[in-house]
Amino acid sequence: MQPAAAPSAPAYGERVLTVEPYSIERIPERERHGRPAHLFPLWLGANLTIADFALGFLPVGLGLSLGATVAALVVGNVVGGALLALASAMGPRTGQPQMVAGRWAFGRTGGYLPGALNWISTIGWFTINNILCAFGLQLLWPSVSFPVAALILASVQVLLTIFGHNMIHLYERIMSVMLGVLFLITTIIAAGHAGAVAAWHPLPHAAPLTLFAIVLSAAFSYIASWAPYASDYSRYLPRTTGVGPVVGWTFLGAVVSSLWLEVLGAVVAILAGAAASNPIASLHAVMGGFGAVAVVAVILGGTAADALNLYSNALSARSLDIPVSRAVLTVAAGAVGLALSLYGSGHFSSFYEHFLLLLGYWVTPWLAILFVDFFVVRRAAVPEGAPDAGIRWGAVASYALGIALSTPFIATPLYTGPLAARWGGADFSYYVSFLAAGIAYALLRGGTAGGSTAQR
Repeated sequence: MQPAAAPSAPAYGERVLTVEPYSIERIPERERHGRPAHLFPLWLGANLTIADFALGFLPVGLGLSLGATVAALVVGNVVGGALLALASAMGPRTGQPQMVAGRWAFGRTGGYLPGALNWISTIGWFTINNILCAFGLQLLWPSVSFPVAALILASVQVLLTIFGHNMIHLYERIMSVMLGVLFLITTIIAAGHAGAVAAWHPLPHAAPLTLFAIVLSAAFSYIASWAPYASDYSRYLPRTTGVGPVVGWTFLGAVVSSLWLEVLGAVVAILAGAAASNPIASLHAVMGGFGAVAVVAVILGGTAADALNLYSNALSARSLDIPVSRAVLTVAAGAVGLALSLYGSGHFSSFYEHFLLLLGYWVTPWLAILFVDFFVVRRAAVPEGAPDAGIRWGAVASYALGIALSTPFIATPLYTGPLAARWGGADFSYYVSFLAAGIAYALLRGGTAGGSTAQR
């Protein structure tokens, strides 16, 4: 009897200065490494960023009181962070990126639509961060033009991302410490103006609950928009990793950082007063002698977020079965994002707000179906082999139903549904689509919920 062959050594393992050889295929057991706690600095670093900080300017601009602003941001982050954390839990079990893991519910071809939408989403977030970071670089280096600043930042981010998974985890660990210290000092300086913040009162608004709902939806949409990336960064964990630790560390890292920067942004917007049109310039002015360092933190935070945006963008493109390497797709995404940065820089405020509010419309019903399929039907287990090659129409029908039922609740500059209009522009469509799609899919798949997870 021949002895069992020893498992082959990892080709990638925990190496950092080696370009990641994997793309969207299932990560082999020999390559699995890391601990759930590593997800905390990853999501902490990725959310200590200017996009979060800029979101804090939204409620102040709308005229929502500080107390209501904090309450809306807390609820939005907790609910949205829960969706991100649950998506992250799928990584160790599937060993696959989030877009590919979605094929188990939608089928291979059925997964093309969410894959394409996530490609657009990741490009959009890369663009937003690149614009804000370029503004920051111009503040520190006034002689540089916006196109040159945007090009420098995009090039650095593309180079970082090409190395892949392990480099990104290392970079986020470094950024979580550096940015944590810098933003802690920024927070202490802002707290020194507590009297001025407490004395601030917005102009009375006829519908404060509407403003609350708008801010809640924006905060929810921001953090939930990370969910289609989530398992991209947990798929190297050992298959036996528990669901609870992955959920807990992901939730804690994302919610703490996102909520912190959004509240800080609101405080800085109040202190900046009438000059609060540009979040970067406002931060620089309010921080006084520490302003330049605070802007450096903003730029570094943008690169931390865009490392994830570009990496997940390439994986999303590969999930569309585009036969191009991840490195080439990363360079292409950087070029597209740079072009959009040049286009969107002249009207950033409307570009950011409209993009942010549009994000959750496709994400939430898709997530609901994935969660029912993974946690209820499959009971957090995934069979070997590959998902169906075609389209799973039950998932597609549930998704379409979720979108259709949520349409009257949508409130955007392009379209406002009748129910959203009746409520003064408050948007509840994210929650309606999530519940409708999840319930519909659970009813369609209910006959197999108690059966073997290997059966389709």
